[in-house]
Amino acid sequence: MSEFLKFAFEVLSQIVYNLTAALAAAARLLITGWKEYFSIFFTYFPTLGILGKVLSALLMAALIAIAVLAVFLLVRSFVVRRRLKKDRTDNAELYREIGRLNRQVLNLIEEKNKILALKVNAMGGTEHIPYMGASALTEDVLPTVGNVTGIPQKGGTVENAEIHVHNGSVSAAEEDGAATEASRFPKLTLVDQKYMDYVQPVFDDQITLEELVDCYRRFACTQMHLYYSEEIIRRFVAGMSASKLLVLEGISGTGKTSLPHSFSRFLENPATMVSVQPSYRDRTELLGYFNEFSKRFNETEFLRSLYEANYRQEPSMIILDEMNLARIEYYFAEMLSVLEMPSHDEWVVDLVPTGWENDPKLLFGGKIQVPDSIWFVGTANNDDSTFTITDKVYDRAMPIELNDRADPFECLPQGPVRITSQHLMAMFEKAKQDYPISPATEAKLEKLDSYLQTRFRLSFGNRIIKQMHDFIPVYVACGGKELDGMDYIVARKVLKKLESMNITFVRDEIRGLIEYIEKVFGKSNMPDSKAYLARIQNLF
Repeated sequence: MSEFLKFAFEVLSQIVYNLTAALAAAARLLITGWKEYFSIFFTYFPTLGILGKVLSALLMAALIAIAVLAVFLLVRSFVVRRRLKKDRTDNAELYREIGRLNRQVLNLIEEKNKILALKVNAMGGTEHIPYMGASALTEDVLPTVGNVTGIPQKGGTVENAEIHVHNGSVSAAEEDGAATEASRFPKLTLVDQKYMDYVQPVFDDQITLEELVDCYRRFACTQMHLYYSEEIIRRFVAGMSASKLLVLEGISGTGKTSLPHSFSRFLENPATMVSVQPSYRDRTELLGYFNEFSKRFNETEFLRSLYEANYRQEPSMIILDEMNLARIEYYFAEMLSVLEMPSHDEWVVDLVPTGWENDPKLLFGGKIQVPDSIWFVGTANNDDSTFTITDKVYDRAMPIELNDRADPFECLPQGPVRITSQHLMAMFEKAKQDYPISPATEAKLEKLDSYLQTRFRLSFGNRIIKQMHDFIPVYVACGGKELDGMDYIVARKVLKKLESMNITFVRDEIRGLIEYIEKVFGKSNMPDSKAYLARIQNLF
């Protein structure tokens, strides 16, 4: 035994010696050995050449840097370990406090649920309503009417069940309401129920664009006591062919809001009014958002109208009243991008990441289709309380100015007209075939484009050219003249960009631009463009 102890002592003492030697060597390497290093350095330094002196100095600097870095890393590692140990202690206390608060919340909800059950029993109920608060917090499942009340359900509707409240049965309207509770989109589910047995009306597929303008003008006069000139209605209808977004501008009281409102009633499909608020910042203001706690989607009237338009064959409209009270390019950005997609199959907006089994019928994978039968009509005032509409919005939209009120007139009574959006789009396409822009007008347009590029560095752009080829033929089919339609587009879509240019430069060049327009198009033509240029010149 003594021999073993001797063996163990010698082995362990050697290990301790080696460890001590290693630590001493490390300390000597990083700390105490520098006296010897510098002694060697100063011994050889005087005997070295210039290159040798530089290299030896660099070598010593590198060694010092390595030593300092090693000491820094050791100290930092020690400090970090101490902090982590302290944080783990603090986090453990925090987690315990959160758990205690969660238990208190669940206990309070359980207590509230028991009180509710007592009230139901006092009113004659015999079934106990199970507690659903915990599952709402921990499960990714929407509670249904059936598993809460014990009422059997099939296909999303309540069948053969009675809820005895005040010794009576639930009405059919209440049953429909109960059915919508099972969906995370209750408003859209109600739309599904509304159109479950819907019968499409008889549509007029023979009316022409010119007759449509005349009939609406007489309808607005006799049914709504609103008076519009034929020119404004032509621009509005032609604007619908050029863009899905129309912006009605002008002074207050000229009928900006009542024009799309009455036009939608004329088509027997009343528009949805959305009053834009200054607080609008993103898409959730229009489309709503999904509440992760309640497992419900906070729906808006904008979303409901967008969804309902998928059921209707008539043209549908959503009015964004005072749309520039907030920045349009913020809250309407996604819709602007979607409407730019070349294929209507790509006009899709994501509402939720995935679809649920009891989602509304026309939602596919949590996505809603933007139908080509819908138009967005915004009204805008230009005053201190509003934002300037940016070029990004103007380029994609069709602006319609209403600065004058039409005089009252008398006419024969006119009722509403029912047409499908397919027939309206077919009339637009037919107008493009029957009234394409003439080669002579195309040549004049190219001359004006060349002049604007040379003098003002302004160009029509592909989007504006396309809008011209959509707008002008429909404007002519509505009873207008080709040059008048061209004049309106040039004034509202091209010359408007002059307002953002250098004031002195524009003022000096506008007179020459007016003379060039008169030379190319004739002195009696393009009155809108010349009046607009004169107005800009007066502003400057």
